[in-house]
Amino acid sequence: MINAGLEDEARNLYQLKHLNALNTVGYREFFAYFDGEISREKAIELIKRNSRRYARKQLTWFRKDDQMNWFEPEKTKEIISFIENQIFEQ
Repeated sequence: MINAGLEDEARNLYQLKHLNALNTVGYREFFAYFDGEISREKAIELIKRNSRRYARKQLTWFRKDDQMNWFEPEKTKEIISFIENQIFEQ
């Protein structure tokens, strides 16, 4: 995210930091950095940590859904077959 320009994106949105939609991983940490509350290095460390935490929460949530189907990205034929079966079963 950092290499893809997250810091510049957050800087461009800084004036809108009060919006709830921007209280997310990445923005929140960079806003704290821009406010002088933490260092840039600490912001990046927190982004990494908080991204891992968020990913774990998402996986926990999705595991509870028995209708969720997981696929490996390279298994294209399996994915297409699943989609076709879902379309034609309706």
